[in-house]
Amino acid sequence: MIKHVTTVDQSDRKVPYNLRQSGPTPVQMLISTRVRKSPYWHLSMEAGCWRATVYNRVYHPRGYVKPEDGGAMVEYEAILNHVTMWNVAVERQIQVKGPDAEAFVDYVITRDATRIPSMKTDGSVRAARYVILCNHMGGVLNDPILLRVAHDEFWFSLSDSDIGLYLQGVNHDKRFNVEIDEIDVCPVQIQGPKAHALMKDLIGDQVDVDKMPFYGLAEAKVGDRRCVISQTGFSGAAGFEIYLYDATLYADDMWNAVLEAGKKHNLMVIAPAHHRRIQAGILSWGQDMDNQHNPFQCNLGYQVSLSGLGEWNKKADYVGKEALEKMKAELAAGQKPYKLQLVGMTFSGKPVEEYAPDFWLVSSADGGDPCGYITSPWYHPEQKRNIAMGYVPFDGSLSSNGFPIGKVGQKFKVHLPDEYSDSPGVPVDAEVVSIPFTESFNANTREASKATD
Repeated sequence: MIKHVTTVDQSDRKVPYNLRQSGPTPVQMLISTRVRKSPYWHLSMEAGCWRATVYNRVYHPRGYVKPEDGGAMVEYEAILNHVTMWNVAVERQIQVKGPDAEAFVDYVITRDATRIPSMKTDGSVRAARYVILCNHMGGVLNDPILLRVAHDEFWFSLSDSDIGLYLQGVNHDKRFNVEIDEIDVCPVQIQGPKAHALMKDLIGDQVDVDKMPFYGLAEAKVGDRRCVISQTGFSGAAGFEIYLYDATLYADDMWNAVLEAGKKHNLMVIAPAHHRRIQAGILSWGQDMDNQHNPFQCNLGYQVSLSGLGEWNKKADYVGKEALEKMKAELAAGQKPYKLQLVGMTFSGKPVEEYAPDFWLVSSADGGDPCGYITSPWYHPEQKRNIAMGYVPFDGSLSSNGFPIGKVGQKFKVHLPDEYSDSPGVPVDAEVVSIPFTESFNANTREASKATD
């Protein structure tokens, strides 16, 4: 039975469709031609994938170790101690190419595309960025990695939404002289403390991976096939992504080369490490935010402060600028332009070692009707506590640079499923804490990027 929770104040959202609580609903996924199978799909099956979801209209492997063998926490141990490979071909690559590529990209993202240098063959400069695209209301449409592979060519490495169609729609009148289409490039991620050692064995002296900066790009051959290498990832751990050209032709060559080079490093093929990305405070579009969340309420305000914190008029017009500037002004004036703020939380109960099938509800410390919800929970083995990101009522608190924050120390209650509750039916204690829960491998670089561009 699907229950729509209406006590959480989401009156600033036109269609608050996210709080549909349905509980565990095990079904068999139908594999058909309506959803794409990536070039690595058969290879994931060979590696032991036993469950999948749909992401970007592509089947997405989400588990290799079965519960009876330890489940997702075995995969966690692999990324914590060794090195892992993920099939992330669902990150579809939308190419924007042509004389007006920079101008077009600058118009659709909220940070300054003109400051992203073109890729150098030695990886000596940063040539990619984490970016967001907003609609005219300031809602976050997508938060891809943007790769600038040439002066006149960008790739949007997409989160889970139809941004390729959106970009084509923005340029329906050919106002910008560019071509926009999906290309046959599919990435895998290499994540974990042995990632650098693996990459050195994999590409030799083609690229000095130790000198690649965070978000650096370089071209290299893997398995004798042309690839773009980036020092990026979705885990907070050391890591790289390998973007294979002509992936439908050469997927096996690249994938098997990684497997072979990875043997001595205890490489394990795993699902995207959501347990590790939650620790790092990395957001997942569609789970921690959607197109009715603005950047400020999901801790991405730095993305719209483009030439330096608070310098709002340095960048020319872009989609969503008017709405975002209005929100920023309201926040500075002590107003609350939205209802809920994304925060980090810890909560009691039994260890959460599996994906949550629902948004778990949050109530005030003294009980009462739900006022917020958990988006991304997991157990933190090293800290021996459950952690999460979620939304609670925004109380107007701002950081020293004027961005909204959750007030650390606030107390709440979380309504857990019975299997995680110490006393079924009784909500557990929760507290707002700072994000991230664990420092990222590139933490200093990540923070510097927020302050400089």
